[in-house]
Amino acid sequence: MKKNSTKKNLIYNLIYQILILIIPLVTAPYLSRTLGVKSIGTYSYTYTIVYYFMLMSLLGVNNYGNRKIAKTKNDKMSLSHQFWGIYIIQLISSILMISIYILFLIFVDSNYKEISTIQIIYLFSTILDINWYFFGREKFKITIIRNIVVKIFTMLLIFLFVRDSNDIQIYTFIMAGMTVLSQLCLWPHLFKEIKFIHLKEIKIKNNLKPIIILFIPVIAISLYKLMDKLMLGTLSSIEEVGYYENAEKIISICFILVNAIGTVMMPRISNLILKKDNSKIQEYFNKSLNFVMFLTLPLMFGLICCGTKLSVWYYGDDFFKTGIILTLLSITIPIASWSTIIRTQVLLPYEKDKEYLISVCCGALINFAVNLILINKYGAIGACIGTIIAELIVMIIQTCIIKKYIHIFSVIKKSINYFIKSIIMFVTIYMLGYINFNSAILLVIQIVFGIVIYCLLNYKLICKIFGKLILMIRSKIKNDK
Repeated sequence: MKKNSTKKNLIYNLIYQILILIIPLVTAPYLSRTLGVKSIGTYSYTYTIVYYFMLMSLLGVNNYGNRKIAKTKNDKMSLSHQFWGIYIIQLISSILMISIYILFLIFVDSNYKEISTIQIIYLFSTILDINWYFFGREKFKITIIRNIVVKIFTMLLIFLFVRDSNDIQIYTFIMAGMTVLSQLCLWPHLFKEIKFIHLKEIKIKNNLKPIIILFIPVIAISLYKLMDKLMLGTLSSIEEVGYYENAEKIISICFILVNAIGTVMMPRISNLILKKDNSKIQEYFNKSLNFVMFLTLPLMFGLICCGTKLSVWYYGDDFFKTGIILTLLSITIPIASWSTIIRTQVLLPYEKDKEYLISVCCGALINFAVNLILINKYGAIGACIGTIIAELIVMIIQTCIIKKYIHIFSVIKKSINYFIKSIIMFVTIYMLGYINFNSAILLVIQIVFGIVIYCLLNYKLICKIFGKLILMIRSKIKNDK
């Protein structure tokens, strides 16, 4: 594999993550004004329910499949045996979950049965989901080409057919249907690399136990990532879900690069573990975590300062409460990012699944308990507090676990440096907020000043990053010639 493949894959996966979120980024202001708070809350609440069934369909296949394919020999027969041994488990569990979901729709009384019925289309996408194979093979370019076409087409359909709050069914059908199409597009590429294996030759038992072990933390993570919206819809109101959903969309955008780094580095670290190249693993980990803290700390302080203005400008006056939720949830950006790097570059590649399970189960239980106490009284604000506490607990536990494998104190030292510089940026843009100006223009001024100040404070690092980018571009041009 070429030396620059990791950098290329990072760029590819960054584009992939951007495309995943490009629909809510571009369409969110339009949808908030056309569908309204209640319809957005209805979609979010019903999607959260079907997403739990999707998680149970996939079990722990995404993380396990990625890791296992990364460690498989690069020949057609080995890849074929490995792929089908994992995929058959996914297929059986997906069919089972579709059956259970249909029973859920029949027997469980719901005010949103029509939307919930359309959401079943998402479950069919889990049967076709083989992203884990291509991530394990470090072939991110294929997924990007697929997403470019599908995501742009999805946006066009939304703008053409979603016109008011009565079009919530159409919106749900577009989102679910295009997800199925997106997964379907990968299969022709798959059959170029693997072939069918006779059912008797497929070994399922060896994969079943580790997949289930990795499935438990996936469910546990979802309890404090998705349970908030489920509990809000049950214990509070569907409007509170709508406010919370729109705040989460902006928070998700902030995780684009973090997710891209994690997805690219997990198969690479798994490979380095096989080679016992510990110094390279430490180097990758330090660079990843330093870069993530460099980006996420100013993002957090920027949203704390400008979150309310941004929410009203972006979603409209009806979503003022979203701004308060956004300000609170911004605290989780550096915390959750720290945990993501630890998970994808240490815990999962080193197969520390039990330790990972302990950390996320603790977070899930704490989040559930806090939500149960606070949501009834404080609504979405209570859910935010639960999420912050849960993310912090998970980060602390995981950091303590990896001290045995990774030297982390040098990263903490640099993070404190970025924290101090982010506070200086925050104080400056906060003071600018007192200027008597049009709120939209003032928001732009604060964002621009914040970026400039933070870049000036990190001048040497910025120059180093751009210097490396220029060298990469020059190298690429020479290779193309």
